[in-house]
Amino acid sequence: MVRIVAALMLREIATRYGRSPGGYLWVLAEPMAGIALLSFIFSITLAAPAIGTNFPLFYASGFLPFAMYMELSGTVARSIAFSRPFLQYPPVTYTDALIARVLLNFVTQIVVCGMIFTGIDLFYGLHTVWNIPALLEGAVLTALLAVGVGVMNCYLFLEFPIWERIWSILMRPLFLISGVFYLYSSMPMAAQNVLWFNPLVHCVALVRRGIYGTYDASYASPAYVLIVSGVLIFFGMLLLNRHHLRLLER
Repeated sequence: MVRIVAALMLREIATRYGRSPGGYLWVLAEPMAGIALLSFIFSITLAAPAIGTNFPLFYASGFLPFAMYMELSGTVARSIAFSRPFLQYPPVTYTDALIARVLLNFVTQIVVCGMIFTGIDLFYGLHTVWNIPALLEGAVLTALLAVGVGVMNCYLFLEFPIWERIWSILMRPLFLISGVFYLYSSMPMAAQNVLWFNPLVHCVALVRRGIYGTYDASYASPAYVLIVSGVLIFFGMLLLNRHHLRLLER
């Protein structure tokens, strides 16, 4: 199993990053461009970010967990479709394809986040006191949520192809309702009561708590994120286990 997963990871590195100009540079450049754009737009209209004094660090604390969720959930959702030719061989299972994509993309996103946070801190001379356990907690919960959504969509995309388009439409407002460029506590109570049920809001809050020592993220519930992620992973894997052979024959 280890050799199969490693081979699938190497294949994805070669096909996804090795054949495109820039390769892994784009993985780093895309979030940097998003953070720079947010910082530029809001620095024109605001005297200071919602917390702290540095615009890039504040928007990185929201954009990077959001980008990790989107990237990881999307790649996991297409794991079986991406590795379909190899799944015809008996030793290769759909779980191998899922594990390979989860490991590769999670490690990639962690490295990207670490490089960008460190780069911002050094460039602006912020001397940030990082709360590493809180950052890791936020990153792991974000990854678990992404895996849960990705595994469920892995089945739904194959069973109902139209769902992939519907899902992409449903996800468009997610950037606006996940606390990426604002603080949950700054929203009206009516909005907070609705936004709380978005598990990504909790993930972003936990990451911000790891960066800003004075940030009150008491509303964030790791247990809620774990429950949502666990339910999605359980039912997603159950559906894949029962139907993956039929879906591969399509």
